Amino acid sequence: MVRRRVRRPLLALVALVVALAVGYGVRALQSHDSAPHPASTASVASTAAQRSQPLSALPPQAAQTVRLIQSGGPFAYPRNDGAVFHNAEHHLPAEPDGFYHEYTVPTPGSATRGGRRIITGKNGEFYYTGDHYESFVTVDTTR
Repeated sequence: MVRRRVRRPLLALVALVVALAVGYGVRALQSHDSAPHPASTASVASTAAQRSQPLSALPPQAAQTVRLIQSGGPFAYPRNDGAVFHNAEHHLPAEPDGFYHEYTVPTPGSATRGGRRIITGKNGEFYYTGDHYESFVTVDTTR
């Protein structure tokens, strides 16, 4: 009878280790499957780019920033405004590095630059993010 008592905890320990291994294996497969593939990255970027808003629907500071961009400045943050935006999050359409540039959209009452930006593309594209690159909308600067 002593042997059975020794074996039960051992069996329980083995079962626990197996369950953990299976759980980690399933999780690893799920995270691998949820990693963006080139095709799905393109569809995410094109979906973001399809959401368009008129400039008039954005905060008034966005319109001021667009006017500054179109006139060449001056910008409130000259060391940051006009810097290359690398699109590391892949929320915008895939383009070569240097295609996109970012500009600060001031946030009233903020002591820092805040999280609002206008991103421009070399072909005249304008994108707006109000949540520091988590999401984007295409900006229709004519409306």
